[in-house]
Amino acid sequence: MPIFDISVGISSTETPVYAGDPAIEIVQHAALARGDAANVTLLRFGAHTATHVDAPAHFIEGAPRVAELSLDALVGRARVVRVGEEVRAIGAGDVEGLVPPGTERVLFKTRNSAFWAGRRGEFREDFTYIDVAGARALVERGVRLVGIDYLSVEKFKSENFETHTTLLARGVVVVEGLDLSAVGEGDYELICLPLKIEGGTGDGAPARAILRTLD
Repeated sequence: MPIFDISVGISSTETPVYAGDPAIEIVQHAALARGDAANVTLLRFGAHTATHVDAPAHFIEGAPRVAELSLDALVGRARVVRVGEEVRAIGAGDVEGLVPPGTERVLFKTRNSAFWAGRRGEFREDFTYIDVAGARALVERGVRLVGIDYLSVEKFKSENFETHTTLLARGVVVVEGLDLSAVGEGDYELICLPLKIEGGTGDGAPARAILRTLD
């Protein structure tokens, strides 16, 4: 059964960081080469680094935190949907035309996936996103999880973050920073497990995400 790793690696030099988010620091805290008993790496980066899951607490005060998310939503049948290169905002028409009825988990493969191949350390502001009407259409279809192949489902420099709140307020899990460049359109089994971070506001966590072909 083929397995596709759709996660973006975390590197202090190669991984783009959303504008304004904490930089990535990977520090050698202890090293065998320095005579220490073991290699121990110290990691410093934001909860929304590379491939990550947004919890409702990201934008909604008092809402469920990342450690409280249902694993049932994060594991199961998922549909990879190919969005045309010309699309800059995924709207209601795109959802209605591309997402089959009954789909519980949808991953949008857009022009963004090509961004991971070149100048990876540079954040792109012109990424394809999901607009508010698209988010509402996904909610109306009963989708439980939405993933996209760049660092946000929201338009860059959004003022009201309505795409996020539309999805998160209704319990839709948001997965951002996927690399779908090697994956074709179709149905797969998704396994996406965010770190179980119980401190802080619980707004989100980096995740390892894979797709497996269905029997």
